Amino acid sequence: MDENLKYDYLKLKNQLCFPLYAASREVIKLYKPYLDSLDLTYTQYIAMTLLWEFDTLTVKEMGDYLLLDSGTLTPLLKKLESKGLVTRTRSTKDERNLNVSITEEGKALRKKALDCPLRMEHESPLTVEESTQLYRLLYKLLGQSDKDVPDWSLIDE
Repeated sequence: MDENLKYDYLKLKNQLCFPLYAASREVIKLYKPYLDSLDLTYTQYIAMTLLWEFDTLTVKEMGDYLLLDSGTLTPLLKKLESKGLVTRTRSTKDERNLNVSITEEGKALRKKALDCPLRMEHESPLTVEESTQLYRLLYKLLGQSDKDVPDWSLIDE
């Protein structure tokens, strides 16, 4: 192989990691105005979406779902607790586990957040089919190709 050609792999344009990184930043930037109205950061939002679904999870379970470590989750959850959206309590079954539960105020925020997925669907330049394909590919990349693909066509109903 030509020595110069070998170094072409190091060019930014040839790195898969860069468009993934840049796309992630752009998507989060699109969320920002909607999340500002909810007084949530993107990471707080995804944590809240879990609690809207499950009501109570351990920090470890949240980390597993969100692919975040406890060092990232702990300050985030403390902030959500200071906002009155969650409570953190030691498990009575195993004191090593910290349970995170949604509060009534946190549940009320769910209703305010309801239009966020619809707004984001309209912001995206992707078709429903492209979004479905991207969803599958990203979860395949994460080693979770068994994820069910949401039916985004229902969002407009």
